[in-house]
Amino acid sequence: MTQSTDQATIWLTQDAYDKLTAELEDLKGPKRQEIIEKISSARDEGDLKENGGYHAAKDEQGKQEARIRQLEDMLRRAEVGETPADDGIVEPGMKVTVKFVDFGDEEIFLFGAREMEEDGLTVYSPQSALGAAINGRKKGETVTYEAPNGKDLKVEIVDAVPFTG
Repeated sequence: MTQSTDQATIWLTQDAYDKLTAELEDLKGPKRQEIIEKISSARDEGDLKENGGYHAAKDEQGKQEARIRQLEDMLRRAEVGETPADDGIVEPGMKVTVKFVDFGDEEIFLFGAREMEEDGLTVYSPQSALGAAINGRKKGETVTYEAPNGKDLKVEIVDAVPFTG
């Protein structure tokens, strides 16, 4: 799924929003200037067909510009949310614990935009297969969803509490 074609609102914490804004400012300012200088320096070395440094810098520039477009789109669609209510209902901004019924394994993750990732905590978006299945469900409910591999998985929502960082 590409970010630019998915026009859904992206729920972000204030901290995640601030980090993305800072990254965007850095990419558009100092990092962009750094790439321009690398390209200019490599161009001065002569024959561009044989110039690996030039091609590497141009490739880096393309990736950076794509990230800038992604961040601008994300921030434009972002909704900076308050911490959700502690009511056991799965919604963006919750730390969710699910139990895979057939395996007995539990997983704890953050439910929201992937850019919210903090301290190595896995993030599932509401657009993911698991996220779509549990969004709006309550602690104690069991739901079945189709995993990306085509298999049906059954999960029990063990807990859903506001993520406090």
